[in-house]
Amino acid sequence: MLFLSNEKVLRDGKVIIGTKQTTKVIEQGKAAEVYVAKDADPRITLKIVNLCKKMGVKVVYVDTMKQLGKACGIEVGAAMAAIVNE
Repeated sequence: MLFLSNEKVLRDGKVIIGTKQTTKVIEQGKAAEVYVAKDADPRITLKIVNLCKKMGVKVVYVDTMKQLGKACGIEVGAAMAAIVNE
């Protein structure tokens, strides 16, 4: 279904969900990877994608916010999530 190879990471790793928290961990240099939902508001996601490029963080696109939320183990959609380096 949804990025099966990474789903375990999203469930087992340290995951930050949401725009503000994701932005914070990218700026702090703690984000290993950022997942962005393709159907999220581009006014929000564009800023994050550009920040990731600037900071050298890999961006992985997911089809829907619902899929990303489910992969993160939450009942609602998520526009973005970050895997945090321990």
